[in-house]
Amino acid sequence: MPLAAALDQTAVYTVSQLNATIKQLLETNYRYIWLKGEISNFRAPASGHFYFTLKDEASQIKAVLFRPQQRGLRFRLEDGLQVLCQGRVTVYTPRGDYQFLVERIEPQGLGAMQLAFEQLKQKLDREGLFAAERKLALPLVPRRLAVVPSATGAAIRDILKVLKRSPYPLSVTVLPVRVQGEEAAPEISAAFATINRLRDQYDWDLVIAGRGGGSLEDLWPFNQESVARAIAASTVPVISAVGHEIDLTIADLVADLRMPTPTAAAEWVVTRLENVERTLSQRSEQLAARMR
Repeated sequence: MPLAAALDQTAVYTVSQLNATIKQLLETNYRYIWLKGEISNFRAPASGHFYFTLKDEASQIKAVLFRPQQRGLRFRLEDGLQVLCQGRVTVYTPRGDYQFLVERIEPQGLGAMQLAFEQLKQKLDREGLFAAERKLALPLVPRRLAVVPSATGAAIRDILKVLKRSPYPLSVTVLPVRVQGEEAAPEISAAFATINRLRDQYDWDLVIAGRGGGSLEDLWPFNQESVARAIAASTVPVISAVGHEIDLTIADLVADLRMPTPTAAAEWVVTRLENVERTLSQRSEQLAARMR
């Protein structure tokens, strides 16, 4: 059959029509599917969108995570990361490229929060923020304290109760902050900025920052990079006292001393002062004995 006759009996698509038809078929049949693979060729241009390739042993597909969908993303995307994505397949018709539009992404294996913790831990460790040589010396006689707790939690009550046992008068300045939720990390960071700014005025010699126990999500503000850097930048030595004995946060690793609970941090202060009082008393007795 001559070509012209065959064309008369067959639908002839333009390139645009074909791409539009493929786009419709894909978007209709592959809406909100789950896709697993390894991230490669990751790019984060100035637009704020994330572009990468998802691949397995035999194939690959282009993927994009647009900026609005990044809200709530707790871990850092990087090449080599195995992920599970929810999204839809679409076609960029001007080029005939098909790609996967990611709506939700989770790491395979470790949970998102645990992965974010490990990623930030490795990053700050490489920068030396956990190194012993950068930590500030703790005061021998802590007398003027700045405390960064929740205004309503049990932690501040426990701290103040223990500090009442101090053998010496103490000056305690409370800088209340939220210790849970999205606003917590900015408020904690701002409190440390205030401490640095007003240090000469109040002559603080020690900061206690912390809260009572909770889930990983509850304690998350103390695993935020902004809080870690605020603690690292503190010109006053910092005791981090977050959660319970089994809890470990990035703030604990950056601080000059980690105590397992807020109560334990206050006990450290009182014990240090009691030791000083005991030493002075013994020396006073020794001196009096020599003068008899």
